Amino acid sequence: MTGADTVIEVNGVGIEFYRSRRRKLSLREMVLRRESTAPTETFWALDDVSFTVTRGDAVGLVGSNGGGKSTLLRTVAGVLIPDTGTVDVRQGVAPLIELTGGFLGELTARENVYLTAGLHGLSKEQVDERFEEIVDFAGPQVRQGIDMPFRHFSSGMQVRLGFAVITTLDEPIILVDEVLAVGDKDFREKCYLRMEKLLESGRTLFLVSHSEADLRRFCTRGLYLKSGRLVGDGPIEDIIEAYNDAPAT
Repeated sequence: MTGADTVIEVNGVGIEFYRSRRRKLSLREMVLRRESTAPTETFWALDDVSFTVTRGDAVGLVGSNGGGKSTLLRTVAGVLIPDTGTVDVRQGVAPLIELTGGFLGELTARENVYLTAGLHGLSKEQVDERFEEIVDFAGPQVRQGIDMPFRHFSSGMQVRLGFAVITTLDEPIILVDEVLAVGDKDFREKCYLRMEKLLESGRTLFLVSHSEADLRRFCTRGLYLKSGRLVGDGPIEDIIEAYNDAPAT
C-alpha cells in the first residue's frame, strides 16, 4: 500500500483522564476561582499509541474492559481530543458508537433522520431518495411512529432507526463500538448482513467487540490494547490468540 491508501494515521496518541469523573467545583472554588485542593489523580487511557489504517482494512480492537478500545474509537471519531500525539482521518466517518447520540428527543423521528443525514453531507433530495429504505430497515414499529417525538421511542426502536440511518450514509470509514450486540436475534442478523454488504463495497471498518465470533466474521486485522498501550498488531486470529493467552491482570 502507498501513502495515498492511508485513511487513518495515529501517531503517539495519549489521552489522560481524571480518575474521579464526577468531581465538580465547590461553591467556594467557583466564588474565589481557585483550583481545588481535592485529589486530582489521573491515568492514561491511551499511552503512546501509533498505527495506520489503509483503505478497505477491516480492523478489530481487542482487549479487556478498561484497556482503551472505546477511548481509541472515540478519538478516531473526533469525539475526544488527544492530550499528546496526532490523529489524521482522511475520509468521512460513519460512527456507530452511540447509535442515538446525534438524535434529539424533542424532534420527531422523521426530523431526526433528515438532521443526522444532513450533518453527514446528504442533501434533502438524497435523504428523500433513501427515506423509505431507512424506514423499511428500521421496521414497522418505527414506521408507525415516524412522526412521534423521538424520546417516545423505546430503546429498541431508537437503536433500529439509528443503525438504519448511519449505515445508509456514504461515509467511507465505519466505526462500530459493540452496537452489533443490540436487538433481537433477527435484527442482529439483519445488521450483520448490512455490515457485510458495506465491507464488500470497499468500506474501511474499525470494530470494537468482545465477541470473538463478530471479530472473526468482520475483521482481518487486529489491534490489541492493554492498559492503554498498543501491544499487538497483526492478523485477527493471531491477535485473538495473544489476548486469550495473556495472563490475567
